[in-house]
Amino acid sequence: KGYERVLAQARADALKNLEAEARALGANAIVGVDLDYNTVGPNGSMLMVSVNGSAVIL
Repeated sequence: KGYERVLAQARADALKNLEAEARALGANAIVGVDLDYNTVGPNGSMLMVSVNGSAVIL
């Protein structure tokens, strides 16, 4: 359960950052959101969550 909680928090943080960046660009929506999860570091000891999407005005 601890790993699931960390994963959910990392996902929420990544999406929050994406939303903030889109708003800073003047967008009011994001389309084509893609989340990627990777392990990095020695023995895969760290989790990296990356999120991409297109900021748009609807």
